[in-house]
Amino acid sequence: MTNPGQAFLDHSRQFLLRDFLPKIAACANKLSDDDIWWRPNDTSNSIGNLLLHLSGNVRQWIVSGVGGAPDARDRPREFAERTEIPGAELMAALTATVQEAERVLATISPDALLEVRHIQGKDVTILEAVYHVVEHFSMHTGQITYITKIRTGQDLGFHRALSVPGRT
Repeated sequence: MTNPGQAFLDHSRQFLLRDFLPKIAACANKLSDDDIWWRPNDTSNSIGNLLLHLSGNVRQWIVSGVGGAPDARDRPREFAERTEIPGAELMAALTATVQEAERVLATISPDALLEVRHIQGKDVTILEAVYHVVEHFSMHTGQITYITKIRTGQDLGFHRALSVPGRT
């Protein structure tokens, strides 16, 4: 690929749909609903809250902000939720949102990356919006992975290929 803008969009779609989302799903599949809603203290988020938050963030920034769909996000509610919504339901919603965002990103021309959108009260380029979402998703994927390791005591095996002798 010779177009850096297209490479950025393609890699962003790949990270969200084929890297981070499967890791989150693997974590959710290892946990009970009680584990998904466990939190070490009242100032920390549960995996359930993080799944709601990721859905809200991706929808607001990509589906709405970049794609033009209506924005009805209630960000405080993502963190305030204490009802134990089943993990399967949370994962279905997150998966649908990421797939919808992937479809939006597939329609973006690399030439449009510097177009400005108004998202979360500020003007940002499409490039900034996509970059924000990928970075944000990555950070919370790491948190979800860490909480899953705490709750299960298991190596999740995401990086086993890097443990092969001779790999650097």
